[in-house]
Amino acid sequence: MFYTPSTEAGAGSGLAHNPFNAIVTPRPIGWISTRDTDGSDNLAPYSFFNAVAYTPPQVMFSSTSSKADRGDTKDSVANIRESGVFCVNIVEFTARDAMNASSEMLPKDVDEFEHAGLTKEQCETISCARIAGAPAALECKLTEIIPLRGEHNFLVLGEVTGVHMRDDCIVDGRFDITSFTPLARMGYKDYTAVRDVFTLTRPDQK
Repeated sequence: MFYTPSTEAGAGSGLAHNPFNAIVTPRPIGWISTRDTDGSDNLAPYSFFNAVAYTPPQVMFSSTSSKADRGDTKDSVANIRESGVFCVNIVEFTARDAMNASSEMLPKDVDEFEHAGLTKEQCETISCARIAGAPAALECKLTEIIPLRGEHNFLVLGEVTGVHMRDDCIVDGRFDITSFTPLARMGYKDYTAVRDVFTLTRPDQK
């Protein structure tokens, strides 16, 4: 079949559910922690997330909806606008229920760390909390927030200023994802656990 996307229900495909997210899969999940100017901490998962550059290391995530108490966006972007910093916590399979709990649309003064039963630790290079015991966490300083086409769509870009790695995830000098099983987002309500790993060498590499 072929369809042209639209803003209508089903995104123009005529199917019961929008297939776009199911086509672009799997997607890594950035569990974004931020802090309000009043000191309140926020935590939310974003599957429009990825690394975008090596030197200096940079990441992105995008937010695509809004809350009544945050105007044109949600807590994460609103906090980053004010503070200029955020932390990306890496999600492991065993944290799937906590991650899901933190995705609930809650009032801005509710602490999702507490709501999801997670322990905080303070970041080293930025004024922000991170998830204690996460496989890894990337402390980031905002470089740019770019409005995207469509209502409430914002792309957030940040430079990584500090990297935390859990000791048991470092195996033979490498960050080993099989030591913790990353969680990734599929389409609809589906997720996947990354367990199978294989190696390919590019033809121009020795």
